[in-house]
Amino acid sequence: MKGRPQDFMRVGMIHFMAYPQAMKPGGPVVETLQALCADDYFSLVEVTRIPDAATRARAIAAVSKAGREALFGAQPALLAGKHDLNSPDVRARQAAVDAARACLAEAVEWKAQGLALLSGPVPAPEQRAAARSWLVASLKELCEFSRRQGNIPILLEVFDQLPFGKNCLIGPTSEAVAVARHVTGFYPAFGLLLDLSHLPLQGESAAQALGAAAPFLKHVHIGNCVMRDSAHPAYGDNHPLFGCPGGENGVEELALFLRELFKIGYLREGARAAVSFEIKPYGDQTSEQVLANAKETLDAAWKRV
Repeated sequence: MKGRPQDFMRVGMIHFMAYPQAMKPGGPVVETLQALCADDYFSLVEVTRIPDAATRARAIAAVSKAGREALFGAQPALLAGKHDLNSPDVRARQAAVDAARACLAEAVEWKAQGLALLSGPVPAPEQRAAARSWLVASLKELCEFSRRQGNIPILLEVFDQLPFGKNCLIGPTSEAVAVARHVTGFYPAFGLLLDLSHLPLQGESAAQALGAAAPFLKHVHIGNCVMRDSAHPAYGDNHPLFGCPGGENGVEELALFLRELFKIGYLREGARAAVSFEIKPYGDQTSEQVLANAKETLDAAWKRV
């Protein structure tokens, strides 16, 4: 492909993955955001909850001053709180909605381009139809709240159903599409988020997943996973560097994914859709190595598109 990836996409990085130290209480949130925003390769940063209002204000100012867009990830808050948007228990389900609403309130402060979240754990097979109905109800409640707060798009991320992964209700892309079809009938801003690093765990090819999700695809993550070595520190849905030993995704897999994004029209000239990296350091790896690995892999894959 001629030109640079940035000619066709807004390249993003999930800040709280690339800089896990920033997630710790009192961690260097603002300083690491400034470091990320200083790299002109990225025009989009994905952030999550910052409980301290003063720190959050400084972080928002740093990203705004750098001219970067923000997207908000509610997944860490939902996972840390063990919240379940498809719980059969009405109080547990409402607690999950309330946690997502708190994230949405912060996303409004960020003027975020979207709020990404995930479904709850997958229940027994005979309970899954009911769980999908409860999930739809929760998503519609969040979309209505968002509509009243500036209509930030709510994005449902598709995960795996594996015990060594996230084991989420959504789940297969086909079921994500069924949920999206229902929700968008009421709230057209709603959409799906697909992640290259989840596809091996889902047992789906890029062509299968992207082809099915195309009408509702609003955002994309790219990364890697490990699923054949249970002793690996990144075993499961844990986003190691591209091309790591035992990993599933490298340059060729990313190139194939990008070709499919062009095929479905998500990437096209003049559109500059968002594509964000979700990778993190392990062991003695540094955040700087994460950024370098991301850029080198995308640039190499771009040449093969």
